[in-house]
Amino acid sequence: MTAIVLGTRPEIIKMSPVIRECERRHLNYFILHTGQHYSYEMDKVFFEELELPQPRFNLDVGSGTHAEQTGKIMIGVEKVLRKEKPDVVLVQGDTNTVLAGALAAVKLYIKVGHVEAGLRSFDRRMPEEINRLLVDHISDYLFAPTEKAKQNLLREGVDENKIFVTGNTVVDAVYQNLEVAKRKVNVLKDLGLKPRGYFLVTAHRQENVDVKEKLKGILKDLELIFQEFFLPYISNSSENSKKA
Repeated sequence: MTAIVLGTRPEIIKMSPVIRECERRHLNYFILHTGQHYSYEMDKVFFEELELPQPRFNLDVGSGTHAEQTGKIMIGVEKVLRKEKPDVVLVQGDTNTVLAGALAAVKLYIKVGHVEAGLRSFDRRMPEEINRLLVDHISDYLFAPTEKAKQNLLREGVDENKIFVTGNTVVDAVYQNLEVAKRKVNVLKDLGLKPRGYFLVTAHRQENVDVKEKLKGILKDLELIFQEFFLPYISNSSENSKKA
């Protein structure tokens, strides 16, 4: 039996192809949601819109410091794993859920598979970088998205027999969920947008948004991108509309 441990919006999206494959093959598995992300907009809506089965377990850990959150998740995951006794635990990415889930599993002598292994920013000020490093070095199966990620792992002394270059599940998620989106939504129409007439930016990493000068640099770059790429397109579209 396989336990899929997830807890945040990106994990739900990136693990959706794995969940679907488990469903397609009728595998014995269950989803354990830690509740690291817990609002409807960051959690439940993705299970609904991506047409995924609901988690069997939800720990509802909520927010807290890194230590508080990681500790709560470890305690909750351990209780579920002791009861269900899966053969392997799958985690994805670099969150506190990933670290806590992997630690709880290895301490119960349950094998761990790390999806998206070997990614590195080489910046240990990032909490996510610490999580990646630790999980990669305690996992039994490391599913690296690229050859470069594999090389990162080899340089750190990870046994090559544990590493599998699989590609990134986010690519599968894009293609699969694009079909779902075409059936269910028309976001451009809903928001009054035109193709190539907008761009979407997310900026949430603390090393970007908590450093004033760096945030100013990001905003300046966005302004340049808008002026160079989008204003000419919008102007051309307006001129063509007038001529028509």
